[in-house]
Amino acid sequence: MTIGRMENVEVFTAEGKGRGLKATKEFWAADVIFAERAYSAVVFDSLVNFVCHTCFKRQEKLHRCGQCKFAHYCDRTCQKDAWLNHKNECSAIKRYGKVPNENIRLAARIMWRVEREGTGLTEGCLVSVDDLQNHVEHFGEEEQKELRVDVDTFLQYWPPQSQQFSMQYISHIFGVINCNGFTLSDQRGLQAVGVGIFPNLGLVNHDCWPNCTVIFNNGKIELRALGKISEGEELTVSYIDFLNVSEERKRQLKKQYYFDCTCEHCQKKLKDDLFLGVKDNPKPSPEVVKEMIQFSKDTLEKIDKARSEGLYHEVVKLCRECLQKQEPVFADTNIYTLRILSIVSEVLSYLQAFEEASDYARRMVDGYMKLYHPNNAQLGMAVMRAGLTNWHAGNIEVGHGMICKAYAILLVTHGPSHPITKDLEAMRVQTEMELRMFRQNEFMYYKMREAALNNQPMQVMAEPSNEPAPALFHKKQ
Repeated sequence: MTIGRMENVEVFTAEGKGRGLKATKEFWAADVIFAERAYSAVVFDSLVNFVCHTCFKRQEKLHRCGQCKFAHYCDRTCQKDAWLNHKNECSAIKRYGKVPNENIRLAARIMWRVEREGTGLTEGCLVSVDDLQNHVEHFGEEEQKELRVDVDTFLQYWPPQSQQFSMQYISHIFGVINCNGFTLSDQRGLQAVGVGIFPNLGLVNHDCWPNCTVIFNNGKIELRALGKISEGEELTVSYIDFLNVSEERKRQLKKQYYFDCTCEHCQKKLKDDLFLGVKDNPKPSPEVVKEMIQFSKDTLEKIDKARSEGLYHEVVKLCRECLQKQEPVFADTNIYTLRILSIVSEVLSYLQAFEEASDYARRMVDGYMKLYHPNNAQLGMAVMRAGLTNWHAGNIEVGHGMICKAYAILLVTHGPSHPITKDLEAMRVQTEMELRMFRQNEFMYYKMREAALNNQPMQVMAEPSNEPAPALFHKKQ
């Protein structure tokens, strides 16, 4: 599927949802329906010195633009490729005397492209940026205030010699960024590093149980099928994480994207009973359940505070206490238990307490498997982390099984060429070899493993972050 050719999809009017995209042919799991490069994109303010401004890869050493001293690139090739988009930005930063925030930078890049190419359809785009939804009329008081500040700053930054746009058009572009900005992740898909506008992707409507997923891979997004999609069927992605009760998902979607979700999972409250599952025998009273939910929410707040201060042993202590209290009340699919299990397994892995972490990670994966779509990218990443934790703990059979499971999911959601899938394939081969050795001679296996670990442990455990995994669409904080 070459970038720019959009023969696999067509725009149609989706009942009650405005425009949407539908398939013009049949697709199967892992098929790439279309790939698209960003119309415009920028690196987040906090990462401008660590991520290439062209390909969005994290690099140890980056070259800096000699003119503005702001933009960073992998090498001369990335710098040359960036010049068309950076040329105006470069002189604007020098004239303005400082670097504006990512929102202003993205709006300016969009408008410089409009100045160069006009407002019509660009090659390979089914919709122009002019026709994307901006929802400015739905902004609350706080959002209106932020918009006015952004427009004022933009007008100071925007060069007088560039094409001048109306206040209404500038507001439209900020509105488009606000509800169509897509999160760009680093090469391994583990950290959100920037935000971009992809007009074709902006046409894909939301469903809490979608038939597609979007992945950022090698400088472009890919819309990938999660299962069989029939010709004429609407293509959908999920704008938010599924792991929440329907009311909470609906509230989040209304607040962030200004629409009422009418998907089947929200209408029928599917899986809500599992999300709020309680023990059967004996069944706790509604009062006890209510108290435990409040206790869990309070604990999660304390955990957030301790994590932000780097007090990881305090985080573990709070998690253990909470899990102990939840045990007689909540079922293994309860979202409050799963949130605690996710945090404690990640933090314990970072602290290298792999044995305890592996048990929590297994419980978390067991719960996730009952809740997520079998080909969900977040499920795949969680199973991968749990597999690695079990490998580190010396549970070679469980670890290998989870790594194989994660690999099968990521082949669908990320595809075989994505760096994280390639990493996982190497781990799968390694753990398979180790498992054979383990079954032949356990004693020798542990001796060799110890020697190998002293040499070079499998490096995957990053420091726990308060940041959630990259969400699909970027919402300005």
